Amino acid sequence: MIINKEMRIGDILRYDIDVVPILMGAGMHCVGCPSAQGESLEQACEIHGIDVDMLVEEINTFLASK
Repeated sequence: MIINKEMRIGDILRYDIDVVPILMGAGMHCVGCPSAQGESLEQACEIHGIDVDMLVEEINTFLASK
């Protein structure tokens, strides 16, 4: 599976929970919040001032290495 910025955080975490440290390392400390689960990765990155394209690349690189 390839992650994209339109995917909901909850769907990404259901796919691979090991992505949590990447999200938290980027500054997204609310990944466990119920409302965050329904947000797209892009929406969450906007709120936290994170470059979504760089984060998507980092997540996909991590997933490809597994």
